[in-house]
Amino acid sequence: MFFLLHKLKYQIKFCIHFPNCVIIIAKMNYFERAKYFKTKKRLGQNFLVDGEVIADILSYADISSEDTVVEIGPGVGFVTEQLIKYAKKVIAIELDEDAIKELEKLNAPNLEIIHKDILKTDLSQLCSGKIKIVANIPYYITSPIIAHLLGEIDDLDNKNRSKITDIILMVQEEVAQRMAADEKSSGKQYGLLTILSQFWADVKVMRTVGRKCFYPAPKVTSAIVKLSVRERPKLDLSDYSHFRRVVKAAFAQRRKNLKNCLLNGGFLKEKVIKSIEELGFDENIRGEKLSIEAFGKLSELLFK
Repeated sequence: MFFLLHKLKYQIKFCIHFPNCVIIIAKMNYFERAKYFKTKKRLGQNFLVDGEVIADILSYADISSEDTVVEIGPGVGFVTEQLIKYAKKVIAIELDEDAIKELEKLNAPNLEIIHKDILKTDLSQLCSGKIKIVANIPYYITSPIIAHLLGEIDDLDNKNRSKITDIILMVQEEVAQRMAADEKSSGKQYGLLTILSQFWADVKVMRTVGRKCFYPAPKVTSAIVKLSVRERPKLDLSDYSHFRRVVKAAFAQRRKNLKNCLLNGGFLKEKVIKSIEELGFDENIRGEKLSIEAFGKLSELLFK
């Protein structure tokens, strides 16, 4: 397998534009290389095989020779082999033993491979200094991974988040829309994941990625999302756990209005009615119509 993978010829070149230079990388025939590896459905493996998309990932990450990059789910290393060219150090966290064998063939002095579940990994212990995250993750664990990297809304001292400056994340397009949504978006898009993501990071959808850019091809369109991690939470609140409780209650039953959701969430009727009136909201307003800032004001009123 090793001989076959490395015998394939370079085909096309792509440019990566960094602030101070233009880096040209060659595109291998990733699709042909990926076919030699037996993917595992249980691990949600869909390898990125489009060189242009890989080039975009490096561009969005804006990697310098001083950066330490943690790559989550590197698979057989198509993105990894580009990251090690430009980063000071790359730490690849991979669960699949067979994929690790392929990663080891890169034999790069600035590559560290860790055989571990990312959800059980303490990022604060990996290295000194800040890190950037590049991740092509199984879509079925997207929300747990985001919570693991950023911490919950009321987790003010999360060790993982304190290490991270930026996260470049490949997710399902629908999830990307939910992460970047606001109160003006479709009701199905704006919700708990939106507030969790934006409470601790500035979120931007960078581009969509078609099914054919992966092997094997997933059933859905994907998207690359960039999260620029905040040093402070989006809102200054009296009680962050109380805010989390308010938000959770507001989205618990989407068919119900905000008032009924809060009542079902255990909040006192008198306080709920008074707070909604004081904020000037219609009594039938739903939770998905409140901005994050409006939720903060609501939480403060209910907390009093």
